[in-house]
Amino acid sequence: MMLFGISLIYGFAGTLDFAFLGNILGEMETIPMGVVFGMVFLLAGLAFKISAVPFHMWTPDVYQGSPTSTTALFAIVPKIAALALIIRLLFDPLAALTEDWFQIIYFLSMASMILGAFAALVQDNIKRLMAYSSIGHMGYALIGVAAGTSASLGAVSLYLMIYLMMTAGTFAIILSMRRNGREIESISDLAGVSKTNPMLGYAMAVFMFSMSGVPPMAGFFGKLVVFESAVAQEMYILAVVGVLTSVVAAYYYLRVIKVMFFDEVIDGIDRDIPFSRRAVLVITTVFVLAFVFKPDLFINSTQGIANVLFAG
Repeated sequence: MMLFGISLIYGFAGTLDFAFLGNILGEMETIPMGVVFGMVFLLAGLAFKISAVPFHMWTPDVYQGSPTSTTALFAIVPKIAALALIIRLLFDPLAALTEDWFQIIYFLSMASMILGAFAALVQDNIKRLMAYSSIGHMGYALIGVAAGTSASLGAVSLYLMIYLMMTAGTFAIILSMRRNGREIESISDLAGVSKTNPMLGYAMAVFMFSMSGVPPMAGFFGKLVVFESAVAQEMYILAVVGVLTSVVAAYYYLRVIKVMFFDEVIDGIDRDIPFSRRAVLVITTVFVLAFVFKPDLFINSTQGIANVLFAG
């Protein structure tokens, strides 16, 4: 799909160079329909990369079936890279098609938030839950892309930074959840972890609260800035859907905390955690907790990056 889209754009515009393509499309009085179709196919291919609905179907099965370390890689690196590429394409060579791609991004964002919130409610496998969680998070990030301003791109950059930290910390915990040397993935098997391994229990609680957007965790500020960018562009429906789906998603995040802290202990999990994993846990936990003390530092930094990209 992606290659077909690229070939259509090349065929109707005559170039693949970002600068030339942007100039050519910007000078056209009427954009050829072939270019619009090419953009649609190109965005569909990239939507697979970020697991945006309706191109999400591979994500839960791949997350569950892959080794946890590979799942962690899927959850972080390709999504951030693909979303950055989407931003680069839409705001540089395809800027002349804003009215067309806005509708696509708007739909991808809303559908991803809704499905990510409701489909995760019935999951008992922690990796499948994280799959639907990542789908929802991409929906929130796409709110800032749909808003289409320099400030909204700064909001997306900040959201992705916080998402990276929350996801890395969560998967460090999932990788450490072993019983007699074997990984455990069922949420019900985490019963009483806070009593048998307090470090993992309390760290997981921090990340779950942050992902659900509970203040003063970093995740709250990430959602706040993207919702603000939507309201600033009068995208009230998208902002309201984002808030409501955050409330729904909070249920399955809090369910993990409830199992770890309030359910009866089944069996203890292994306490031997490698130093590298402990280091990741400490760094990400401190970031999520301490973000509230210096939010402007990160907000201004990401906004500066967005200003440069938007100007370019």
